[in-house]
Amino acid sequence: MRGLRLYSTALGRPSRLYDERDETDDLLDARIHARSRFRSVEDPDRFAVYSVHDAAGHEWRDQSPEPGDHTLIVVREFRRVPLHASALALMLFTARAGRSAPVLAELAHFVERAVSLYQPAYLLLAHSLEQPRIATLLMGVHECAALQAAIPSAFSIDALLPELAPSLAHEPEWYSYYPEDVEARDFAMSEVSPYAV
Repeated sequence: MRGLRLYSTALGRPSRLYDERDETDDLLDARIHARSRFRSVEDPDRFAVYSVHDAAGHEWRDQSPEPGDHTLIVVREFRRVPLHASALALMLFTARAGRSAPVLAELAHFVERAVSLYQPAYLLLAHSLEQPRIATLLMGVHECAALQAAIPSAFSIDALLPELAPSLAHEPEWYSYYPEDVEARDFAMSEVSPYAV
């Protein structure tokens, strides 16, 4: 089961949707196979946490979902084994009402081209079960600088945006990998946690 949790720290502390004190406990939970945290490029108070976990017995899904919780339905996924990535990025796309299918179709076509042209370390396209208008593109690349510069080696989506723009409710939200461990953030920003993706 894959989940995406969106939250904000705009009030100076994590929202009730996510408590950072639970991170260490979650990483030791055998039901959680992977988790990656991301920070918004535009708004440093906005975060996204992507996780892969066992569906049975997981308390997060047993509770009533909060507004920022999403169960992700995979549309396309590509993963190299073993996974070697120096950077992860996440993009959120929100389709206009009635335009979810065209947005997913365009993104799926992009993913297929990206896999054949760039052979990324990891690439996932999914949409929210709770809010189908929200689509997520999660990318793992080798070159952090290339990703931030949005050059072709990081399979830039610039060529895709003109086609997608009329179907989107607003600009895509771009998130960059933000390690959960403070020491990892301070001393090894180029490293991706072994618990990621």
